[in-house]
Amino acid sequence: MQAVRQELHKRWHERIAETGDWLRSVVQGYFNYHAVPGNFAALRRRSQRHRLPWERFRSILDRYLPLPRILHPEPGVRFDARHPR
Repeated sequence: MQAVRQELHKRWHERIAETGDWLRSVVQGYFNYHAVPGNFAALRRRSQRHRLPWERFRSILDRYLPLPRILHPEPGVRFDARHPR
């Protein structure tokens, strides 16, 4: 999180679209790795502090960030490898 925060600070004066595209790729990579069954509550956690009006912030989030969702099957399904007979 600290590395993302530092990178966002560097990108402070860039266009929102460029920063949003970069952040989308970072968040999607995080989801691709951590979006396993049973981890959904942790993916939806958000900070309670904000400095933008909520309507504007929500429109930016909706435009650039993917929604959290489970991307991997349950472990019982994923590791249930069977050989054809």
